Amino acid sequence: MTASLFLIPVALGDTNPQRVLPEYNREVVLQIKHFIVEDLRSARRFLKKIAPETEIDALHFQVLNKHTPPAERDTFLDPLDQGEHVGVLSEAGCPAVADPGAEVVALAQKKHHPVVPLVGPSSILLSLMASGFNGQNFAFNGYLPLDARERALVLKKLESRVYEENQTQLFIETPYRNNPLLNDLLRFCRPSTRLCIASNLTTANESIRTLPLKDWESQKPDLAKQPTIFLLYK
Repeated sequence: MTASLFLIPVALGDTNPQRVLPEYNREVVLQIKHFIVEDLRSARRFLKKIAPETEIDALHFQVLNKHTPPAERDTFLDPLDQGEHVGVLSEAGCPAVADPGAEVVALAQKKHHPVVPLVGPSSILLSLMASGFNGQNFAFNGYLPLDARERALVLKKLESRVYEENQTQLFIETPYRNNPLLNDLLRFCRPSTRLCIASNLTTANESIRTLPLKDWESQKPDLAKQPTIFLLYK
């Protein structure tokens, strides 16, 4: 097989990888000795879980995050030039989607290396599937601004797209700031706008529920420290 950059999905939470990942992913992992990872500790733990026979200490890891210098990042694909596969691991979910792995994927495309995305869980698609919202026209907006005034303006802008463009809006927050975000949604968006809150996807504690914002007001969940994705639609 031609040396390729494999994008290897990781389970979204504490769940058996066999439940959410095909056997083919394990077979690919066993062929790779070089990995680009968002977090070294979680990557080693995941690889040992998906393929127990893997000799972790024989593998080579490069950490890619917001602190990685560009000059260092540009060397991460050197094994491809030497005919060896490279794997990319996010901390959770699919690499290169709301993830720094997109930087090395862009570099691989620029250098004409084959890029192979593997099948696995995506909180964006799973939540959209279960929300009951428009799955033909949607936008993932990542993290919203931290500044309270800017956040209010962005929320109103996203809500306007729901009505003007018939577009589902998806966004996330750092888990410990989920509750304040929910409060902002209740404060700045229309009571009739529907909100889907999807938490702990694919785990034993999974919760996916869609209600008008006016109904969330009286039954707010405690989302602190719960991996959650929010979706807005009319």
